[in-house]
Amino acid sequence: MSLETADIESGAAPRKPLVLVPACNRLSGDHLFHMAGKKYVDAVRLAGCTPLIVPTAEPDELAALLDLADGVLLTGSKSNVHPRHFDEAVHDPALPLDPDRDAWTLALIPLAIARGLPLFAICRGAQEANVALGGSLYQAVQEAVTEAGPLADHRAPEGQPPELQYAAAHPVNLVPGGLLASLGLPARFEVNSLHGQAVKRLAAGLRAEALAPDGLVEAFSVAGAPGFALCVQWHPEWLAADNPVSMRMLQAFGAAARAYRDRHKPVA
Repeated sequence: MSLETADIESGAAPRKPLVLVPACNRLSGDHLFHMAGKKYVDAVRLAGCTPLIVPTAEPDELAALLDLADGVLLTGSKSNVHPRHFDEAVHDPALPLDPDRDAWTLALIPLAIARGLPLFAICRGAQEANVALGGSLYQAVQEAVTEAGPLADHRAPEGQPPELQYAAAHPVNLVPGGLLASLGLPARFEVNSLHGQAVKRLAAGLRAEALAPDGLVEAFSVAGAPGFALCVQWHPEWLAADNPVSMRMLQAFGAAARAYRDRHKPVA
């Protein structure tokens, strides 16, 4: 009997799946604070799940956190993954880093995937997932040149209000036969674009799900993963309730988290 079935029979409301949301580390004055954007927490709730912000984790705490979880949502951030994790030096020292977040999320990701925990990774989170699994990143997309030509500038316009920074910036084209295509999404749709870094080399076992017009990987999944594992470079959490594409992805993530809960945490 599933948790939801037991709760219905007992008259109790079903327990919502619990989703881990890693925090970033930011200085405020002279003190370090753990922070998570409200829009990501709101997105977890739109998926029908309960968010749990995790400030940081020691190596011996990861298993206990994953035991609690029914899913993981990796957020975007102003900070970048430190390039030492893909064997490069820092390209632009002016850009923020968050080594404390790197230290545990890069370890968390493969453990979560191996368990079959549903994973939804956004912007920095997608970059983390690629690096954690052995891939590399462009540190400055706007300076990169591929065999097909130079990549576009995918950064948000500076000095503009959020509604302009998060406005639709370019289309993405779905790769046929993938996870995103299976959700019934259009073959081509518009996304926002607020990133200076992105996937350069996809890690082994990852599958491109959507491409920008310049060929940049905008979404990927973990081929052969035992659970839902979707990573996107844009920000579907922004005004998600008003965006049918965003809601389709969040609903799929939430359904996967509920299925994981029912399989792994039955009522005694």
